[in-house]
This record gives sequence, C-alpha cells and structure tokens, in this order.
Amino acid sequence: MLYYLFGYLHKNFDLPGSGVFQYISFRASLAIICSLLISMVFGKRIIEMLRKKQVGETIRNLGLAGEKQKQGTPTMGGLIIISAILVPTLLFAKLHNIYIILMVVSTIWLGLIGFMDDYIKVFKKDKEGLAGRFKVLGQIGLGLIIGATVYFHPDIQTKVEIPETLLQKVDRTQVTEIVDGDGTKHYMLEKKLPNTTIPFVKDNEFNYSSVMAMISEGMRKYTWVIYILAVIVIVAAVSNGANITDGIDGLATGTSAVIGATLGIFAYISGNLFFADYLNVMFIPFSGELVVFIAAFVGACVGFLWYNSYPAQVFMGDTGSLALGGIIAVFAIVLRKELLIPILCGIFLIENLSVVLQVGYFKYTKKKFGEGRRIFKMSPLHHHYQKLGMHEAKIASRFWIVGILLAIMTIVTLKLR
Repeated sequence: MLYYLFGYLHKNFDLPGSGVFQYISFRASLAIICSLLISMVFGKRIIEMLRKKQVGETIRNLGLAGEKQKQGTPTMGGLIIISAILVPTLLFAKLHNIYIILMVVSTIWLGLIGFMDDYIKVFKKDKEGLAGRFKVLGQIGLGLIIGATVYFHPDIQTKVEIPETLLQKVDRTQVTEIVDGDGTKHYMLEKKLPNTTIPFVKDNEFNYSSVMAMISEGMRKYTWVIYILAVIVIVAAVSNGANITDGIDGLATGTSAVIGATLGIFAYISGNLFFADYLNVMFIPFSGELVVFIAAFVGACVGFLWYNSYPAQVFMGDTGSLALGGIIAVFAIVLRKELLIPILCGIFLIENLSVVLQVGYFKYTKKKFGEGRRIFKMSPLHHHYQKLGMHEAKIASRFWIVGILLAIMTIVTLKLR
C-alpha cells in the first residue's frame, strides 16, 4: 500500500525521498524491520491473550525429558508469524505482482488449515485435530491453484537472452529490449515453458514436457497434468516436513529462517537481469519483488524465535508449521528451484524420511517376525536424539548448523556445475 502511496507522491508532487520506495532493497529492509517489530512487540501481547484464553498445548506422554513442563504452554503462535509476514507484505510490496498474490494466497490458505486443526485440538478437546484427509485435500487444492497459475498465467514466464543476429529468426513480439546501466542492449526472448533448474548441471534447465515426450511426442500437450501433479506433491511434502520438524523448541522456526534467507538470495538473482546473466541462471521477470515477501518471512521467523527458543513461551502449532512449509515450497516452485528443495530443505526431508522408515520397518518386522522393531529409538529424528539424552536446545542448535551448511551448499549450485 505504501508503495503505491509514495509512488503517487513521487510522480505527482516529486516529494523528496519518495522515490526510494521504487527500490526493492529498501522495501525489503523495511519489511524485515517491520516483521521483527510485529513478531517481537505485538507477539508478546498475542501470547498473553492466548494464555488468558487458556489456549494451551496438550502434551502426550512420550517419555521425553522436560515434556511435563511444556504442558499448558500457549499454542497457535503461528498467528504471530502469519501476521508478521502479511502486514509488511501488504505495506511494502507491489500487490498487483502475480508472485506476491500467489505467496499471500499460500500463506492464508495453509494458515487457515493449520488454524482449524489447532482450534479442534484446543477448543474441541480432540487430540487428533483436523482429520488427515482434510489436510491433504487442502494441500492438493493449493497445489492445483499454484500449479495451474504458474503453468497458464501469461505474466509468469522466463526470459533468455539471444544474440542480435538471431532477431530475424524469432517472433519480435516476444522479444523485449533491455538497456543496462552502461548502455548495452540486451534482447530477451520470452519463454512460456514448464521449466526448472537442475542443480550441479552445466546446461541446468529441465523441461517437464520432456517427461511426456518419453511416452510420445503427442503427449507434450498434456504436460500441464504432470506439472500440476509435481507441484501438489512438493507442496504437501514440504508443508508436512515443516509440521513434523516442529517438535522441539525453536527447531522449525530457526530452520525456516535459514531456508528463507537462502531463497531470498535466489529471488534477488533471478529477478535481476545483470546477476542472472552473470551467473547463467534463468531470468524471471518481476520475481525480484519476492525479496520483499521473503524478507518479511525471515523477520517473522527470527522475531518468533525470540519467544519460541528454549524454553519456549509459545508454540506455533499447525497454524504456523503448515504455513511455513507451504510458503517455502511455493516460493521455490515460482522461482523454478523446486529441484533444490531436497538439498535446501534437507532437515525437513530427513525428518520426513525418519518417520517413513520407522513406520515401514516396524510394520515389516511385525509381519515377518511377529513383533515390530525400530530403527530409531523414536521418530521423528529429533526425538531419537532426545531419547539418547541430548538436551533439546543442543539438538535444535546442531540442526540449525546442518541447515546452514545445506543452505551454503544450495548457494554453491549457482557456480558449481
């Protein structure tokens, strides 16, 4: 909103300093400061309100150290995170930008699903919360919206630079001329393709239509089917991964902040012609605006960590964890970096896998030997370390360190091919 206000003042009245709102870096800085203030200042008031409403966490007896002390700790703190993301975004981002619209929709959509789950647990006293099938349906619905929009929306495309000598061989209506700071002209050809980035590969673009072409060339026209299915799987996997990771104080929050900061770097590079050309990555017009959103996301996570680190004064609940995971998934998808998720979101991945392996091995051994056996002392993985006697603050900090190493490895893929 303020972007449009100061844009109007700059255009019509040439108000001193109003032009600075045109810069993404300035608005991103304001967004992260604003989100920190909201999560840290107003967050305390929200926690007090939740405590007065007796919106406390019901802790299952899992035989873990310190779990009794957590009984009654306010939950649904995801409301703090969502507020600290949406308010700065609405204030400082270009609200007509299709990427910003998708991120706002994703935040609200999964936030509402998580809120319903927490509401049923807390106020209806149903420990199971929202039925799993409804969560899955919600994730599928969001995946359909994101997949269809990215695939079909005319404003969502990538551009590739072509030499001036080839201008006569292409449709000039699809070519945009861009002049950089030193007067050099760049001719950018629009590409409306379902493509993504393959890490550690020199020619690192992968087109989803090539999968359909393995069946037959005529199947390429149905590429949208496999693309939307891929988006649904990614959204569901990452949002559930964040949800599973949120098992000890500060773990999911700190991990999400590291992932968000890394995605912010990719958004800035992908939306900037100079850096995209220098690093030989896909130039995605208008995606630079996502830096404002992800700045608010990182600020919200860091601010919430003030209250969520050990010993936690509030839990985010599914309201926060599902939203965080969904935001990360959708952000990576629109940046065409979804194949980097297994590296960047390695913490979420290993937490998910630990549950799958534990359940699968237990069922297999019970069927074969008559009694179930376990790979880990307990799953998800962070509980395994708790069972080994490690303090949860140490577990969280070490997981953060691993997350930072994975983030660095993800950034390295820009040049290591």
